[in-house]
Amino acid sequence: MREFKRLMPYGEALSLLLNDLSEIAEVEEVPLDEASGRVLAEDVTSPIDSPPFNRAAVDGYAVRAEDTFPAREYRPVELRVIDEVPTGRESSKTVEPGTAVKLLTGVKIPEGANAVLMQEMAEREGDVIRVLRPVAPGQNVAMKGEDVRKSQVVLKKGQILRHQDIAILKSIGFKTVKVKRKPQVGIIVTGSELIEEFDEEALKHGKILESNSVMLKGLVKQYFGEPRFYGVLPDDEVKIGEAIRKARSENDLVLVTGGSAFGDMDFAHSFVKLLFHGTTIKPGRPIGYGERTFVMSGYPVAVFAQFHLYVKHALAKLVGARNYEAKVRARLTERVPSQLGRYEFVKVWYENGKARPIKKKGSGIISSLVESNGYMGIPEDSEGYLEGEEVEVTLY
Repeated sequence: MREFKRLMPYGEALSLLLNDLSEIAEVEEVPLDEASGRVLAEDVTSPIDSPPFNRAAVDGYAVRAEDTFPAREYRPVELRVIDEVPTGRESSKTVEPGTAVKLLTGVKIPEGANAVLMQEMAEREGDVIRVLRPVAPGQNVAMKGEDVRKSQVVLKKGQILRHQDIAILKSIGFKTVKVKRKPQVGIIVTGSELIEEFDEEALKHGKILESNSVMLKGLVKQYFGEPRFYGVLPDDEVKIGEAIRKARSENDLVLVTGGSAFGDMDFAHSFVKLLFHGTTIKPGRPIGYGERTFVMSGYPVAVFAQFHLYVKHALAKLVGARNYEAKVRARLTERVPSQLGRYEFVKVWYENGKARPIKKKGSGIISSLVESNGYMGIPEDSEGYLEGEEVEVTLY
């Protein structure tokens, strides 16, 4: 079997890949309740101030702050209540010296008032309140534009819309939002040993239940894409070639698992003009890329690593996504050695500022993925990290 003459450094391969791709131009306008996880296609500017007026931050009395300055519990100041305003209404009265307006949280501050006295800080008898403590100008008032100013850029292009982002869009009057079209991603799984349904007899005679497709479908959805599955194919050169050509014509990216090395039945890479084939990553070194097609390993752990190290960055480039990785700093709970010349994808469990390396090895050990919630990368020029050393962890 032929072997790789040269393994391209991880960073060099990633740069080649990203330079080969261009951001998708197509934009969709979707309702806010369908926008979660989508990538914003343009900057969003607020058409209004939010809140649109000065409003009460507490239940109490709208007052002129200077009227309350002399107030003490042993020497209260008396003010006359000239109006009471329920939620959703506003007062037509002006707060003059010596007067107050009773109002609830969220109600617009009436003319003349510049503060809200909490109702606990007053004793009321009829239309008169006795102010027990002074308030300062602006106290207990949510000021106009305090949250968002009119013409302010609220969200920037490339933002991955979260629930809180959608909430702020709703609060400034948006019903829909423009997002990038989801990249279409074709998924082809190859391997004559693979079966899709549980068959105990087949498993006894050398067959293996296929799992890459469901994992890749989920990962593609997580990272902005729309998966399209082309099935599990035997190691048949003609069928694999036809599937790759069809998938490439119908999708923005194509992911092929199996057939990425140089075995007698490894056909997938022969149908793609590759920009690179074989990189320094471990696991998953046989990965190749070209013509918007990834030729990936067959083993699930290697596929998972290849997706995180390459494919998700390609998807982010297609939609112009920013800040799509959650990274944290952590202290290693034990030493992690590494081989010079390899970029190692090390699975870890991150919790409370600590990263515990997963000891299970092997590209087919799916349980090692289940027991991890993130990974750390060890570059080619490093022999690893010591126990207690601070590292950067990328969370799944």
